[in-house]
Parts: sequence; structure tokens; C-alpha cells
Amino acid sequence: MPFMIGKAPIRRTIKYLEAGRLVLKDQIKIFTVNYNTHGDHHQGARDFVFWHLPQLQYKNPHLQICTLKNMTPSPFIKCFYESGQRMLIDIDSKSKDEIQEHLEKVIGKTKEVLQAEAIAKEKKDNPANFGAMCDRHCICEILGQIPCPGTCPLPFEMRGKYKYAKED
Repeated sequence: MPFMIGKAPIRRTIKYLEAGRLVLKDQIKIFTVNYNTHGDHHQGARDFVFWHLPQLQYKNPHLQICTLKNMTPSPFIKCFYESGQRMLIDIDSKSKDEIQEHLEKVIGKTKEVLQAEAIAKEKKDNPANFGAMCDRHCICEILGQIPCPGTCPLPFEMRGKYKYAKED
């Protein structure tokens, strides 16, 4: 498989991308990470970009993400809101996991909001749907459909028992 070639191919699997915990708030439109490709105090930022940035992109498809390399003496993250405000987050000498946890607290959606969004996504308002969690329990409740065999027996020609029975 060609997608499994290279450095840490696990980052390209759907299972890994879906495992990301960081979902940013809807007000954030641009997310930039500034770091250098050398230096010990930039190591956490480099690891964050390598391991967590693909997950962040997957979980936030409408977010513009930029990485700016070798332009700053200290690593930082800058978030641009749709209202024009900016938030600067210092990630100097932090590990990738510390950066991830800090971003979850500061600019990530809470677990309650994520659960409410998941429930809203699952809700089905389509009138064509029927079943336990929908408006109609059975398709027989829709006009023009054959009634349930439990309430009104089907004609003999519509029953497989009689239609496909072998004659002796």
C-alpha cells in the first residue's frame, strides 16, 4: 500500500484521524502555528504539528490551518476569530501533550457541546423515515401503503406461503 510508506504512516489512517480529541469552537476561522525546525524549546511544537495537526484538520474541515516555520525565536499559536479578535497562545518548551491539553481547555469545545451536537446530528427529521425513533412507527401508517398483516390479513396472492407452494 503506497499510503503506508514514509515516516509514521499510522497518521494517514482514518482510525487515527478520528481519534483526535480537539474540536475547535465555531468562532475560530484561522489557526496558525509558528515554530522553528531546530532548537530544543521548539521540539513540543514540532511534535504537535507532526502528530496532532492532521487530527485537528480532520476534525475541523472548515478551519484554515497554517504552519509558519523558521520565522520566530519562540514557538506560539495564534487563533483568529470571525469577529476580528486574535488569541496568542505561548507553547514555548511545552510537550505535544501539554499543548494538546491546553488547547482543549482554552479554544476547544466542551464535552457537553460535543454530545449535544452528536445528538442533533443523529436526529432524523425526514418524513420518509419510520421506526422506533421516528414520527411513524410503521410504514403502514402512510396513506397508500398496504396495512400491517397483524391488523388486516394480506390477500392470498401476496403471501409467499401460497404463491410459492408446490402443488402435489
